[in-house]
Amino acid sequence: MSSGTEQDEDRFRRAYTENFESLLAYALRRVSHPEDAADVVAETFLVAWRRRQDIPVVGEARLWLYGVARRVLANHHRGGVRRQRLGERLRQQIAVSVPDPGSAVPEQLAVRAALAGLPEVDREVLMLTVWEGLEPHQVAAVLGVSPAAVRTRLSRARARLRGLVGDAPGPPGHVLDVLTASTGKED
Repeated sequence: MSSGTEQDEDRFRRAYTENFESLLAYALRRVSHPEDAADVVAETFLVAWRRRQDIPVVGEARLWLYGVARRVLANHHRGGVRRQRLGERLRQQIAVSVPDPGSAVPEQLAVRAALAGLPEVDREVLMLTVWEGLEPHQVAAVLGVSPAAVRTRLSRARARLRGLVGDAPGPPGHVLDVLTASTGKED
């Protein structure tokens, strides 16, 4: 290792040790969430490591690091604005294309309660088939049983679920509609 590289690494270590707390306080005062401040400080020191040969030798390291942190914060804020705009566009698209999930809440609660009342193996077969979208041979591989056993368990589990949710709101046979609402899959 050359002495220039050693000096650069020592300069970085010193700058880190002497300025970490100040930079964290600087960032905390300029962001909304503490975890964002931690990200800003981490990114600032990443830049400092990459440019360790540019860190001033005496007395100016803190000011140099503040300059780096200021640019990192500007990028952070620009990224936040972009994320907000993207989030707003996605919310508008979702509002137009996805029905209100609140309308199915009573049925979903009834189905979840019924699922909790099923034996674990029945519940797992149903959930792997309906919610994870697995075929019987795939469920068989996950559970370590034969596809025929999965089909039998699946039939039994669906019958038990219908029995448990027989008095749930909605038309008869509505149970599997609610259960499959998130995947669009049916038998």
